[in-house]
Amino acid sequence: MGSASSRDHLMKLLGPVVSAEGLDLEDVTVTQAGKRRLLRVIVDRDGGVSLDDVADVSQAVSAALDDDDDAMGQAAYTLEVSSPGIDRPLTEPRHWRRAAKRLVKAELRDGTVIEGRILTADDDGVDLDVEGAGRRLDFQDLARGRVQVEFRRFDDVDGDEG
Repeated sequence: MGSASSRDHLMKLLGPVVSAEGLDLEDVTVTQAGKRRLLRVIVDRDGGVSLDDVADVSQAVSAALDDDDDAMGQAAYTLEVSSPGIDRPLTEPRHWRRAAKRLVKAELRDGTVIEGRILTADDDGVDLDVEGAGRRLDFQDLARGRVQVEFRRFDDVDGDEG
């Protein structure tokens, strides 16, 4: 099975398993790691993912892989389940919604780049605060976005320093 069809098979197999645990399957990758393969399963949900969530979904994914002989074949592999990192591109409406209040760089399909703070996001687009002015961007006009690393978050409370 080729790598694209293998990934597709894993996404179809694991999507319902991850959904049954109340999470979204964001990505699946298989890479060679020495003599073994590394299967990375990225999961997320509104409100974030706890260590208990990761443990539960790891067990469910492992059981599903054991039941499907075609998924990983007979060769040894390591299963890694985690949540997406901050550097994950924002490509789906749910990614934008989960990044509410964060500073982002948005790349538009016309090549323009806009930096602003996410106010709200819905199924059609995202509202940003761009230098104090509201700006609506429809998802059809967005290529992707990326959360910007901030050393002091917007919602930090003054006076917490001692």
